Formats: sequence, C-alpha cells, structure tokens
Amino acid sequence: MVVREQTPSEALAIVPIQFFVPPSQQTTTDADSEPTPMLQIEGARETTPETPKQHQETTPKLPPAPTKIHPDAEEAAALLMMARTASYVPKTDLPMPSFSLGLTDSSQEGASTQETERKKSPEAATMLEQLDSLVQKLAGSASKGKDESPQIRRETGGESSAKFEIPGGTNQIPDDMKEKCYIWGTRLKEDAKGDTNEFEEICTLTGQGQYILMRTHLASLQANSDIESQVVSAICLILNQKKEKRFHAQIYCLPPDIVSMALSDHPNGEFISPKTNKEFRVEAYPNFIPFIDRKKLSSHPYIFAPVCHTGHWWLWLINTRTRKCQILDPLHKKAPSPQRKQLNKSTGYVFSRLIAYAGGKPLEKGEKEKEIKAPYVKISGQKTSYDCAIYVMKWLELIEPENIKKGKYEWDNWTQEEVDHYRVEYASRILFSEINRQRDHAIRESSAIRLSKPSSVLLSPFCQINSEDIETG
Repeated sequence: MVVREQTPSEALAIVPIQFFVPPSQQTTTDADSEPTPMLQIEGARETTPETPKQHQETTPKLPPAPTKIHPDAEEAAALLMMARTASYVPKTDLPMPSFSLGLTDSSQEGASTQETERKKSPEAATMLEQLDSLVQKLAGSASKGKDESPQIRRETGGESSAKFEIPGGTNQIPDDMKEKCYIWGTRLKEDAKGDTNEFEEICTLTGQGQYILMRTHLASLQANSDIESQVVSAICLILNQKKEKRFHAQIYCLPPDIVSMALSDHPNGEFISPKTNKEFRVEAYPNFIPFIDRKKLSSHPYIFAPVCHTGHWWLWLINTRTRKCQILDPLHKKAPSPQRKQLNKSTGYVFSRLIAYAGGKPLEKGEKEKEIKAPYVKISGQKTSYDCAIYVMKWLELIEPENIKKGKYEWDNWTQEEVDHYRVEYASRILFSEINRQRDHAIRESSAIRLSKPSSVLLSPFCQINSEDIETG
C-alpha cells in the first residue's frame, strides 16, 4: 500500500509502508516473483532484508479465530507483533494530517516506539505480557515436536459417572431430588407399537448376589397401589447392609422371597404341597438362597420376617434366643380366619427350617415344629386397604421388641400424608442405595427430569412430598 504525504520540500513524497503477514497465511504469486520484504518490528524474529527495487502491494489478512488447539509459535509471534503495532499512537506534531494506520515507516520507527511505550494503556501492557509468555511457552513446546497437537484426555465410563453425586449427600437427599427419582423410577411408558418399559432393569443390588428389580416393581410404589414383594426384599437387603448396631448385631431382616414362594406352593398351609407332593425344603428354591445371610440368620438375637399372602403383608418377630414368635399385622389384631391360623403354622415351620438350614437351632423339634404358635400384637396400623407393605417396611426400622408389653405395642401412628410420603421416600432409598450397581445411572436420569410444577413440599417447610402430589403419567 502507498501513502502520499506532502512535505515542505516537495509537493508529494511516496512513503512505502509494508505489512507483516504470518508465514502460515502468506500466498505466493509467480515462480519468478521475489518474496515481499518485511520491516524489522519489535517482537518478530525476522530481520529486515534489503529494500527491493519494486514494491509489490499486499493486502493484510487477519489471523484465523482462535480454536481450542493452541496456535504454533510462529502464529503466536505474529499475534504479538500485531498487538504491539495496534497499540501505536501516531505523532501529533506533523505539519500535515496523515493517515492513522497504527504503523510507522522505518525512518520513524525508533522515535515512535519510544513515544508509544510512554502512551500505552495498562490493558495493552498486560496483553503484551501475556502474549510474550504465550510465545515463550509455545516456542519451548515446539522444540519437543513441531507438529504435535495437545492430546485431549477422554474420561472412562466410571470416571464420568463418578461425578454424579446426590445433592446433599446420601442421607440428606433434597425433596425435589426424591420427587425426580420417584417420577423416573415409577413411570411406565408405552411407544407407538404398544410396547412398554415395564420390564426394564433399573436396579441391581449387590452384596449377596445380584438382586434385580425392574421398573414394574418400582411402579408399584405409585399412589393407591399394592407394593410388589421385590420392593420389600430390596429394603431388607439394604437394611442388612447398614453398619448400624441394630442391623449389624441385633436384627436380621429376612427377605420374603423364599417364604412367599413356599406359601404359593402351600396356599392353605399344607405341609405337603399339592403342587409337588413334597414337604417344604429350602433347597427347592436355589435362585433365592444367595440372598440369605446365613451367618446373621443363625446368630442375630432377632429375625424380622415380612410375610405376604393374597396381597396382604404382616411382620413376624422371631426371638432366636427364646425361640418365641409374635405377629404384627397392620390390619388385624388377631388371625382373621381359621385358614389364616393354619397358614401361620405353616409359615412358622418354614422359618424354623430356614434357621436350621443356616446353621441355627430350629424353633421347635420333631412334630412340634409344625405347631409353632405366634400370637398377634395389638398395634395401630393402616387406614387404607393398600398400605400394609409401607407399614411393614417402616416397622423393620422402628419396632423395638422389648417395648412389647402384655401383647401391645404403643406408638404414635402416622397420618395418611406421611404414609403417602414414604412411597416417594422408598423409591430414592432403593435407587440411590450405595449397593445399587446402577446407582449412577439412576442419579443421572433423575437429575435430568424437569419438574413441571412444584409439589406442596416445595411450597412449605411444614409439608412433605407424598405420592398424591406427584403426577407420574
């Protein structure tokens, strides 16, 4: 580019001004053309060659926009040069106005540089220092490998999922996170073909084998629904893994799977199954044996054993020291029928066989083992026809056997709102359990849910989320 400047000695003087173009952006013309000469500018490594006889005009080009990959040392040097020249302040004592291009010719370079250094703003000085540092770092890294690009570290699946943590910690799950977990875990979806996700495996509890729960099991926690046996078994397995003294040394919660299967095979309390024509044997249920902790079953002073028959749940309390049994039924204060009395005898026989299988002493010997009696404890219980499992699961944690006095257990029963709240609570306790191998997945999926409207608990510190507050459609 040529700038015409009028001086006192002559009408017009031609002053050549040349721009520096980074090597990576230089273009070539014909093969016989000589390279465009460059001025020696502070910060650049090139020296000023002899002025050519003919000057070829060039058009300055801006460097490409920075990317995540650092530029090489040459491009960084170009950036530094441009930053320095951009901070130039032209002289004001010239006889005639001139173009303010931010550049000087070679005859003015020394004087203008000194003046520019005095007039640089603090921001420009800081930028130059940063660019100087960048050039030095890139020049050092270039010596190791000019064409090497910085490697981007990939996260493994475990590292990525490990970053998903429950807000507030495992024992302090926020109410909105419980609600999200409940929605994700209990929601059943149907696609255009009519297929549903009810058989999707969303929980695998480890520690005593791998206990798998599908979405249909968690969906039973929805409001006004009867709860599946697998949910109760999951709570038993989770409680047994706790390091609290209650479960570590005093109370063993027996998962109800084998008992439920046995009662299905002996529906009326028969000791000889009408299906198999055989007596009950633990070995007949190999798929559920791994989930029994034989050591705790044979050594703990108390066994808390949930029982379900024809959709109703109740709880057996077994004192292994005295070999005495009691029943806590959230709906009945005594056996509701002769058939239930017979069924209770058959159930006691199953428990005695399980304890003996684990290496403990049976509750009775010989034929008396088939006549085990378990009196009912009077206790306040459910107010609906479908909350029996909620009561049984909560009693696993709350009931103190020594507080049973004269066949009665005094306690403050829950309101219906509290009972409904426990349905929401149990979804997160199962899916966010530390022994759930798919815990990180449950946290991710629950965190991704956006609540369409706040539940009552989010509007008042005195309210709790319950299953009636949440739409799971």
